[in-house]
Amino acid sequence: MPRNSTKPKKKLKTHRGAAKRFKITATGKIVRMHSGKRHFTGTKKQGRMRKLKKLTLVSKADVRSIKQMLPYGL
Repeated sequence: MPRNSTKPKKKLKTHRGAAKRFKITATGKIVRMHSGKRHFTGTKKQGRMRKLKKLTLVSKADVRSIKQMLPYGL
């Protein structure tokens, strides 16, 4: 049965795991947290730990798949 104005298109579901890990900025870039700061933090240098605290951009190769998982730009 074809869709018409009485039967609207279904909503897309957001991938909840991706919504918790990635954020989309106002300019449309996708940011993520660094990995490697959960355990064995005593052996890592303080400068390294400060760099790991900050957000970083997602690589260009992954942007398309992440945007697919976040259809409404969470």
